[in-house]
Amino acid sequence: QVQLAESGGGLVQPGGSLRLSCAASGSIFSINAMGWYRQAPGKQRELVATITSGGSTNYADSMKGRFTISRDNAKNTVYLQMNSLKPEDTAVYYCRADIRYYSGSVYYVHWGQGTQVTVSP
Repeated sequence: QVQLAESGGGLVQPGGSLRLSCAASGSIFSINAMGWYRQAPGKQRELVATITSGGSTNYADSMKGRFTISRDNAKNTVYLQMNSLKPEDTAVYYCRADIRYYSGSVYYVHWGQGTQVTVSP
């Protein structure tokens, strides 16, 4: 069984910063891509950023320059540093990881439970 545990969400004022963390645990052989997605009320889930096991990153245009994704492969953990937050960044942020188990050869997509980020005065 594999679990993704997210932390770091909360309430922040416009212009503020938050750092999200997501740690994967369980019978993990390897993790390929990891990433963050978000879903605002009444909207579809959208990409925030992804990072490969080798460290290559990809960002949604609206997050470039404000958000930074990173990962610690030894800890099976991905981070999202969010700066210059805006009210429109308010959403539930979900962690995603493509995980291969010890017992298999296929990568499966796993999602975290989500963490709320609210940007408000």
